[in-house]
Amino acid sequence: MDGNREALLKLEAHERECAARMENIQDKLGVVDKRLDMGMDKFKNIERLLWLLYPLILGLDIIGQKLI
Repeated sequence: MDGNREALLKLEAHERECAARMENIQDKLGVVDKRLDMGMDKFKNIERLLWLLYPLILGLDIIGQKLI
């Protein structure tokens, strides 16, 4: 019976360690998610700027063709 109790104690210690590791992993994933969200916001801003530049470039091309 002493072997069973020792195995149970080792299993409980293992479960505690795994729970602590899982919590650490979840915290790190939370940080990664926040950084991805920040990057997505920056990307959206760049995309908006590009969409504003397309008509400007086309307009300047048309004006340039009329002036020449």
